[in-house]
Amino acid sequence: MSAVPNLPEDTPVPKEVKTNGHATDANGVNGDSHYPTPSFKLRDTPVENFRPLKVIVIGAGYSGIYLGIRIPEKLRNVALTIYEKNEGIGGTWWENRYLGCACDVPSHSYQFTFEPNLNWSSLYAPASEIQAYLERTAKKYSADRFMKLSHEVKESRWDERSAQWVVTVKNLTTGEEAEDRADVLISARGNLNTPRWPDIEGFESFAGEKMHSAKWNQNYDFANKRIAVIGSGSSSIQIVPSLQRLPNTHVSVFVRSKTWISPSFGSQLWDKHGFEGFSIPREIQQKFHDDPDYYNQFRLAVEEDGNGIHAVTIKGTPLQTGAKAMFREHMKQRLESAPHIYEALLPSFSPGCRRLTPGPGYLEALTQPNVNFITSPITKISKSAIHTSDGQTHEIDTLVCATGFHSSTAPPFPVTGLSGLPLTKKWENRATTYLSHSIAHFPNMFTMLGPNAAIGSGSLTGMIEFVGSYIVKAIRKIQKDNIRSMVVRQDREDDFIAYVDAYFAETVFSEDCNSWYKNRTSNHIVGLWPGSTLHCIETMRSPRWEDFEYTYVDEFDAEGNVREGRVNRLAWLGNGWSANQGEKGHDLAWYLYPEFVDKPVAPRPEEKGVYGVRAFSY
Repeated sequence: MSAVPNLPEDTPVPKEVKTNGHATDANGVNGDSHYPTPSFKLRDTPVENFRPLKVIVIGAGYSGIYLGIRIPEKLRNVALTIYEKNEGIGGTWWENRYLGCACDVPSHSYQFTFEPNLNWSSLYAPASEIQAYLERTAKKYSADRFMKLSHEVKESRWDERSAQWVVTVKNLTTGEEAEDRADVLISARGNLNTPRWPDIEGFESFAGEKMHSAKWNQNYDFANKRIAVIGSGSSSIQIVPSLQRLPNTHVSVFVRSKTWISPSFGSQLWDKHGFEGFSIPREIQQKFHDDPDYYNQFRLAVEEDGNGIHAVTIKGTPLQTGAKAMFREHMKQRLESAPHIYEALLPSFSPGCRRLTPGPGYLEALTQPNVNFITSPITKISKSAIHTSDGQTHEIDTLVCATGFHSSTAPPFPVTGLSGLPLTKKWENRATTYLSHSIAHFPNMFTMLGPNAAIGSGSLTGMIEFVGSYIVKAIRKIQKDNIRSMVVRQDREDDFIAYVDAYFAETVFSEDCNSWYKNRTSNHIVGLWPGSTLHCIETMRSPRWEDFEYTYVDEFDAEGNVREGRVNRLAWLGNGWSANQGEKGHDLAWYLYPEFVDKPVAPRPEEKGVYGVRAFSY
């Protein structure tokens, strides 16, 4: 029962509090009082403590859009700016426009959990549809209001005196550079963002049209051209069939690495629903709209199919052994007319060591008369030709580099942390993080889809959401607890990297293959999360705040000098009030609303259904 009788609803919130009949100040202190003198002054703010913060996000792809939705939804009094170097929204899906560019996992597993797209045209949606989906989602939830397009970050450095990130940004439209400051910096650039051009003698001397898969010239006419494609990764696998089908083209494919070409992901599920090819019939799209239960069951099946094959990444499992035999037979059948190509491509390493790509039409394209499959190493490039170690000269008009990206490396601009430490120096031997999102010696900074953040099986977008939500929780902790700087402990980062290495030793990713997952010098796996998607989601559910070191606002004066004396770390408790008890008090009994009541089931609380679906954690 309340200690105060019920008062009329129009009773004003008191501006002073009475103690023993004497008026007191905001802290309940009065010279006539016998109450002991407090050791510190209360903060005149509700316990929720919505301290003003500024957050800068770099990148407007999946990660940046998610943060642009969740930060304003979950947090209050946080100013947000999202800088994007491109002139449009979508990140890699804005940049990659090469012929045949498409999702290489089922589209229904490559979307936000809260924003399903019922109109994907294909099992593997083309890049233009994915970019349109991302832009549509950003605008629907008003994430675009925070975005500054054509703004490229040129430098970011931690200012220890102000405990802020100083970010230099270039407006690519005007050419002007300006400084911005933020309490929290989030790199949402992704892992596959900086193109890797081939390091081949004479590369710069080539006089014909030259392009990277991520720097595609959409205005170039490939018809009637002799085209070279360097690379055998996922981009090449999508590009080659598209070029081969164009009028009067001749395509020379230069393949350095052996690779598995997998059957289509989700193909068994596709067959179960009776779909032919990869296009989703209009009647099925309409059924998705008309029958939400049907769509939800289909979507669940796609997601469960992706999460159910994690064992294929573990050495020696029946699923891995069976997949190897199935993939071998699949490739052999599709290359029946060209057994020399089959032998040249067939790896000795297990499926999954390199990124798996289904590549519809790729193997068939390699057997066509207008395609030349070349495995002899390139020795040099001249003005109009590629030269190989077998003495052959391959005259070409166009050079396409499907040579990947600089992955798990520092951004292509300076990032400087504590004591002037450059990220390039910290990562000179290997890119290391804590749980993929935090870096020792770099306070108030988080990364998304950086080192050890991608996935070998399962939903990548699901991981993006849970990592993003973890970061939102961290921002809220900085805000509410009056934290000045928050940085992960070096020993916890070391522990995570030790775990990463122990985990991957038992996986196919550690086998002998060329892969963007690996550090090119040490062969450590730096591209992938050490576990399944579900493992990552569980890891991100509840942060271990004890793995971080903190400084607090009250420990420093306005000039950034350390104050003398003890600081009360619970000052965030505020003035004894809650934000719900403002001058227009509202929702004063919210804990009784049905959506907030956590009701156990009788007679056995342990049989509550939700804990059978997802075990209790914290």
